[in-house]
Amino acid sequence: HIVKNKDGEEEALDAEPRSIQTPFGDRGGVVIEPWLTDQWYVNAEELAKAPMAAVRDGHIDIVPKSWEKTFFNWMENIQPWCVSRQLWWGHRIPACYGPMRREGDGLIIGSEKNKILVFVPEIFVGSSDQELIDLASRFYEPELAERFKYVKIFDTQSEAEAASRADPDLLPIWRDQDVLDTWFSSALWPFGTLGWPEEKSSPLVGEDLGGGAEQGAPTPNPSPQGGGAKNLLARHYPNDVLISGFDILFFWDARMAMQGMHFMGDVPWRTLYLHGLVRAADGQKMSKSKGNVVDPLILMDQYGADALRFFMAAMESQGRDIKMDDRRVEGYRNFATKLWNAARFCQSNGIGASTTLRAPDAQLAVNKWIIGEVVECQAKLDKAFAEFRFDGMADAIYHFTWGTFCDWYLELIKPAFVGDEKQEMDVESKAVAGWVLDQILVMLHPFMPFITEELWHAMADAATPRNYDLILAKWPEPKADLDHAAVAEINWLIQLVTAVRSVKNELGIAPGTRLNAFVRDASPETLARIERQTAAIAKQARLESVSTDIAPTGGAIQIVVDEATFVLPLEGIVDLDAERARIAKAIETINKEAQSLQGRLNNPAFVEKAKPDAVEKARADLADKTAEVERLTAALAHLG
Repeated sequence: HIVKNKDGEEEALDAEPRSIQTPFGDRGGVVIEPWLTDQWYVNAEELAKAPMAAVRDGHIDIVPKSWEKTFFNWMENIQPWCVSRQLWWGHRIPACYGPMRREGDGLIIGSEKNKILVFVPEIFVGSSDQELIDLASRFYEPELAERFKYVKIFDTQSEAEAASRADPDLLPIWRDQDVLDTWFSSALWPFGTLGWPEEKSSPLVGEDLGGGAEQGAPTPNPSPQGGGAKNLLARHYPNDVLISGFDILFFWDARMAMQGMHFMGDVPWRTLYLHGLVRAADGQKMSKSKGNVVDPLILMDQYGADALRFFMAAMESQGRDIKMDDRRVEGYRNFATKLWNAARFCQSNGIGASTTLRAPDAQLAVNKWIIGEVVECQAKLDKAFAEFRFDGMADAIYHFTWGTFCDWYLELIKPAFVGDEKQEMDVESKAVAGWVLDQILVMLHPFMPFITEELWHAMADAATPRNYDLILAKWPEPKADLDHAAVAEINWLIQLVTAVRSVKNELGIAPGTRLNAFVRDASPETLARIERQTAAIAKQARLESVSTDIAPTGGAIQIVVDEATFVLPLEGIVDLDAERARIAKAIETINKEAQSLQGRLNNPAFVEKAKPDAVEKARADLADKTAEVERLTAALAHLG
């Protein structure tokens, strides 16, 4: 490159060939050019001091605690916050500009042509038009006394200039054209939506929004004109809990704390719960450009809103993102179907809505047991809720509803509706079953509001009408004393039936095959349980008989439950020698596959270079193989 110096002489200029990347806008497709403009900034370093102190002294509790380190790292290194944006929408910057004073020229209202002039207008910031006009009037008091008569606000500087030329009595000021950063506006939400800065009262504030009397009927809200009305801002600020995605901890949550403590003098909420993100099935963040976005409306059409909602809660484990899994959503749709069928079974057998919060009186062990299970399930829900473990809550109500209530309790009480004992048993069992189903609907309602609300009203009849919606029902209050002996007896029964079913499955024996059982080493308590639960054991375990006689010689399997051993002869049903050989061979084959997988996972090259999905699959396969070996080993041990 040849250039001329100041003396007009040509000189060679050292230069390097370099490609400069030109940025293009993704919307307009035009070149993005740098343009330095004036912006509004907030002293975020000063605002950050109070929220950091609030987290340190416990006035704000961040859950999970692991996010506190990230919070402090960002707040302690915070930069000035640019809050102005050049957009068409948003909250307008609450500022106006006015003519500048220049010595010798007076007020400069319009721009000067053909001159180089750094035009710095006067700035006025206020919360209303009248405040802005008052500020400008005080500032321009000398000019208003000598030349102008009034101040008026205009939207743009060009409008102000045109109006000034048309009206010599007018002193114009004009609005800033920028809008506030979205997150700045969002940070005002906890109090800006409650009438701030004015004090406003709620027209619909009720003192008691929970369930009412024993049946859970709601107490009517007091009249808005009565003494129940409160200051809306005082009622709701500060709030208790903010639930937020961790990705907006700095964009919104921290800034809400900054603005709230600056303007209101108190934290906006006591607890900040940060949940994970819903990601695509492969763990990637959903993005329209990647084409991996899942439409929740499609999922709701396929599986129902309740199933999707329950999936979100069940997968929300603190500190972990949610991987989208259609099969899990489908599984929770099946869970809803299970609940629906259980309610239909209850209806068809005369079981209706309960009329009491307190658990009904019960004499049968199975009914005492299920009442105790309700109490335990509620305790799990309350504990998980207090710890913000929504996955724990979903797990507790899922297993209680599907396993405890549907698979065990309803099956165990079926004899109450048929046979010679029907008249003696059905009144108590119907009352308890209806009460338990009510508790399930109430506890499940936060997770599956639509199906539970539908069943809540469907289970009612003329004798027990539902004159209030489920969302207004009181949280369960069993007020029941646990019968530990009854709970232990039914748990023992379940353990025995499960063991018999498991052994049949391991040996390939058809579930309906009826076997004889011979018990030995049983305590008097176990023998008494066998006598009381003979019918249930025979029905649920498909046992022809349970005897204390000596078991016949020959091939048999042995099941140990507590101190007692149950011997189930298999003569003529299973070839024990062939079965032992089959299981031993299967164990050997699976062990080889497990060792191969373990070798791959122990190889650093595989773990580091293979795709994450491949490594994860290898680990899952290894876990499956290990579990299968344990199951087959237990089956071999049963054969003796």
